[in-house]
Amino acid sequence: MPTEEELFASIDALLEEPPQLPPPAERTRLREAAGITQARLAQALKASISAVKNYENGRSEPKSPRLEAYQRLLKGWAEKYPAAEPDSSRSGRWPADREREAQTEAGPGKPSPECAEAPKTRPDSTQAPSEPEAAETAPTQAAPARTTGQPTRPGTRPASSRRHPAKNAARPAADPRYPHGALAVLDGDGSAYTVTGTALDCPATTVPELVEWTLNKTGIGAARLHKSGKDSDPLIVVTASAAARLGLPERLEDRRGLRLPEDHPVVEQITKARWQLTRRGFGPWARIYRKAQGRERQCVQLAILPWGALDERSWPGVADMHPSDIARALGIYAERVITPRGGAAVNGLELMTALRPPTRAVRDQQTGNWVSAHNPGSLGTEPMDPAPPEAREEHPLVHNSGWTGGYMAEEALRWTRPIETLTGDEVQMPYAIGLDLNTAFLAAAARLVVGLSAPDHFHTPAFNPKIPGTWLVDLSHVEIDPRLPSPFTQTGERPTGPAWYQTHTVAYAQELGYNVAPIEAYLRRETGAYLDPWHDRLKTAYVDTLADLGVTKDLTDAQFLQAMEQRKNGDPVLNAVLAAVKGTIKGGIGKLNEGPHHDSYRDGEPWPAMMRPTWRPDIRAAVIAKARVNMHRKMRNMATMTGRYPLAVLSDCVVYPAPTDHPMDMLPYAESGKIQPGAFRLGPTPGLAKLEGVQSMAWAVDLIEQGMNPASHIKGGNAVLDDGE
Repeated sequence: MPTEEELFASIDALLEEPPQLPPPAERTRLREAAGITQARLAQALKASISAVKNYENGRSEPKSPRLEAYQRLLKGWAEKYPAAEPDSSRSGRWPADREREAQTEAGPGKPSPECAEAPKTRPDSTQAPSEPEAAETAPTQAAPARTTGQPTRPGTRPASSRRHPAKNAARPAADPRYPHGALAVLDGDGSAYTVTGTALDCPATTVPELVEWTLNKTGIGAARLHKSGKDSDPLIVVTASAAARLGLPERLEDRRGLRLPEDHPVVEQITKARWQLTRRGFGPWARIYRKAQGRERQCVQLAILPWGALDERSWPGVADMHPSDIARALGIYAERVITPRGGAAVNGLELMTALRPPTRAVRDQQTGNWVSAHNPGSLGTEPMDPAPPEAREEHPLVHNSGWTGGYMAEEALRWTRPIETLTGDEVQMPYAIGLDLNTAFLAAAARLVVGLSAPDHFHTPAFNPKIPGTWLVDLSHVEIDPRLPSPFTQTGERPTGPAWYQTHTVAYAQELGYNVAPIEAYLRRETGAYLDPWHDRLKTAYVDTLADLGVTKDLTDAQFLQAMEQRKNGDPVLNAVLAAVKGTIKGGIGKLNEGPHHDSYRDGEPWPAMMRPTWRPDIRAAVIAKARVNMHRKMRNMATMTGRYPLAVLSDCVVYPAPTDHPMDMLPYAESGKIQPGAFRLGPTPGLAKLEGVQSMAWAVDLIEQGMNPASHIKGGNAVLDDGE
């Protein structure tokens, strides 16, 4: 038995120890709650980004005096952003009691933030739906018990407080204002399945009743992603049977406009109840709102599944799942990315704005009032005209001015090696192996400096690789091995004269040792890493979802390949989330240069997409140019290290002749067993490679002889370039 003196001595020793940092997960939570990227934190701590990442994953701790500075920062954030209340399953209280307390604190029926009339700059929030489902699919599991969503008496346990099986629920809602998470999936029997595992009893039989119930009875919504942003409005996903219950048609007759006609009974019900629709009308992704009352917003989003709200390519199989699994899939996505507001491409663009809000609140020095002002690092609130060579040919800026100076064509590689350059040894190889870079566009967006101000025109400027812009330069003199594609054109063919290029492309020519002499340039004086928080959030979502499927960063290359193969047969909900994350990346980049869609459009007329601040073809060009250069650099390094040259490239997929059907036998490993830096490397993080497919070399040669691209078919089927690619 220890003596009192021994115990007091032990306690005194603990008191003398320096304060400890919070757990790694809490460090990440606090930084994200403050809206600070790892890059910005590293700059403040005078440390590297990799060091900050190690602090947050628990691999290392900062040393003094950086330790004290980090402790002070985390303590300040902890006071501003206290941790959410623990889940009821751990705290010993029932979900209904937690809901009662949350509603008591926030006020009963507290609505989500204001949803104003959609301005011209709002991204198009719909995409062409797939064919509507004929009927609701049968449930794959027992439905959870329902609750009314109403507060219960203290100390009582409602019979309906049971949750879904744990695997069918996303992580419980962290914000006490939104106890049931970001969204719910409504079934035809009035069950609204939430992301936290409960099923609420929804009595609504009309759309206005559904909106009122959502705002006043459910506690559905999500907190803002940036302190200057806005909370996400609640989302109700409407299944086919629920649509019929609400009086919605099985399919939209207006296949071009994708909306209900204004004289449809449901639209008239909404108007009669003094609710409004945004300019997109009532389509697959509808927003129903009332103008703000004071500081409070009233807006509900609807996703109509039978109208194709969840595109099969971005959300494979989700529309056919049981409502509880749909809620789980969308809930994980909402937690890791953003509450869905449209198709994957729309979500990619909305995420950029949510993480870099165009305005922030500042205090007026004269009046002392808080006013809205430009948020540094954002794209602002007004659209910006591109430089003429950055625009599309139909853009009013160039079409109506008679511009004839040419256009920048920064696109992903689509190249097939000339058959005459194949050697006998290559043709005799038994296999062709395709390697695919994980989220290549996302990797290119990391620490990518882009222009934030309008372009200025310069004649014969000296090239500066640190200035983002568009340069007219002749790169036809750059010699590239004919067994490699030219990095300066989409087709991989050698340029024939002066052309417009983005900064990364010109810098790569300089990296290869060639002189570059720009003739003209459109450059931007104000710059910034606009996509950094977007990259950080999507990278975490991608890596975490892969890890949930068993593909973690600590695997050996052989284990990684095996885990990736097993992932295909893993949880369909998580695989769907992974596909949605990838669609968000590619689609978001593509939306930066979205063109007109309507058949009646005439060149020279403005179109909706170009009227938003996030219509920035120069930023899209910067991402694609950097991704293409990164791919070419890896191919060049592979040739130097191994003597292997590619057969074909399609964006982020490259096909090589190989001695075996295993990619590890063709990659440049050192004697130590580690891959040599600079070439393709296997792994689950953005920019690393995975196996895309294996075919016979005879199969690849046959396609090349037919003028076809083996990279399009190496996986099986016929691959196509996505909007961003």
